[in-house]
Amino acid sequence: YADMEKIRTDAGAVHMKTLPPGIAVWLATIAHIRHMHTDYEKLLSEGYDRDSARFFVIEQTNIVLTRWRATRLLDADDEEE
Repeated sequence: YADMEKIRTDAGAVHMKTLPPGIAVWLATIAHIRHMHTDYEKLLSEGYDRDSARFFVIEQTNIVLTRWRATRLLDADDEEE
């Protein structure tokens, strides 16, 4: 639950206001997990571009989503919303 408040705040950010609430929450959740619970930032600092870094942390992201009992997971073949 420690992550919930940050995700809720991010989902309500100005750039998310035009999105349906469910999509805003999903995107905020994925971004939060990516930045706080994976090696994403480390990969960026090592010179990987954003898309490559995102690809390499899909498995770590899905592990967190599963631990959080999410009903949806990331798929490497899906386009990012």
